[in-house]
Amino acid sequence: MSRVEQPSRRALLAAAVAAAAVSGGAIPAVAHAAPGAGTGGGALRPVDYHAWTTYGDWRRGSARGVRPVAGARPGVVIGTPAGTTDYTDPHTGTTAAWEYATWTSPVHRLTVPATEVIASWNAHTPGGTWIQVDLKGTYSDGTDTPWYVMGRWAAGDGERDIRRTSVDDQSDGRSSIWTDTFSVDDASTGLRLVSYRLRLTLHRRPGTRGTPTVWRLGAMGSDVPDRFTVPASTPRHAGELRVPRYSQEIHKGQYPEYDNGGEAWCSPTSSQMIVEYWGGRLTEEQLAWVDPSYADPQVCHAARYTYDHQYAGCGNWPFNAAYAATFDGLQGVVTRLGSLTDLETLIAAGIPAITSQSFLEEELTGAGYGTSGHLMTVIGFTADGDVIANDPASDDNDAVRRVYRRREWENIWLRTKRYNASGKVVSGTGGVCYLYFPARPSPRQRKALEAVGVR
Repeated sequence: MSRVEQPSRRALLAAAVAAAAVSGGAIPAVAHAAPGAGTGGGALRPVDYHAWTTYGDWRRGSARGVRPVAGARPGVVIGTPAGTTDYTDPHTGTTAAWEYATWTSPVHRLTVPATEVIASWNAHTPGGTWIQVDLKGTYSDGTDTPWYVMGRWAAGDGERDIRRTSVDDQSDGRSSIWTDTFSVDDASTGLRLVSYRLRLTLHRRPGTRGTPTVWRLGAMGSDVPDRFTVPASTPRHAGELRVPRYSQEIHKGQYPEYDNGGEAWCSPTSSQMIVEYWGGRLTEEQLAWVDPSYADPQVCHAARYTYDHQYAGCGNWPFNAAYAATFDGLQGVVTRLGSLTDLETLIAAGIPAITSQSFLEEELTGAGYGTSGHLMTVIGFTADGDVIANDPASDDNDAVRRVYRRREWENIWLRTKRYNASGKVVSGTGGVCYLYFPARPSPRQRKALEAVGVR
């Protein structure tokens, strides 16, 4: 995000919120994104993250042409294709035939009837292969949604690959897809999603033997009332993780075809920091396409390979998690957390997190900018409980490490409503978080992840 209060593509949905509120129409749920509850007090967490990851999980699904594979990272691959289909890539205009196979999950009944659902996945897609993730849910009145496309994804973007993309203009008049988020159109009616299935479609070029491999498929459903402020949490953990520091600002003007260059690269810059914290490295061959005069070419790489050609940006949440999981030994999810207590639990176990927030300059002391949507990497807490963040919206790498006041930071991250610079009510980001962690977490890491609802 740049250093001015400029609208991101996600923030443009907030304009629809105001218009819908005045007209009595439907409100996109991005405007009332639901944060998770805190971990204290025994309160029910209003977030349900569920995933399929084990060999048993993959065997329990409904398969057409796929087969489960065992090993250190169980998954599904194409066995004998179920058929062939044509796909016209809207971003290249090319129509091609693809063999396909499908896996459909069992029905997952949400512990929290949800206003929003965000799917995420971890997969390997060799050149000439790709995957599609769809969601179909059941409403609280017993009726069903259509099958919604949650993403068409390939790790690469070569001549043999599709262009990774979200799909716009999906709605049944009661819910809609906003880039990467399923949203009940008007939560005030009481309508909720009570269950869902996810469907994977694996594609490859006809006559070839390559196949995608999908290791993790999951979704986060949530429902929390709108709020301008959140309860304060009590500091519980002090400590700081040694996470690499990268500035998005030094990439301004570089590769403007990827969302206008570095000024909008907060998400991939944050992703690359944590990928490298866990030991992920790009080879010279992988980085050979980057202008050798550019510093930190891996940030350019991350921007290119998280880019959503429909959203026209690098901030698609599941695409960032999927990018992280292309590195050996890593997995990534998109979820919601409920308080800084949740983040402290993760930091104490050595797991940094990427958080989404929006604020006016005066709402976050020391930031020096305002933003309608920005990603930071939380790496620790001071002895007083203040947040230590690697903020990519910094002049250079040396300036990336910031300390932000706990109370200010907690509120701008977790609230779902705020006032913009014109005094209008717009959306907050509601506790959205990317978590990247080892494919085989340590017992302590596993316990921390389970404490925040991720398994």
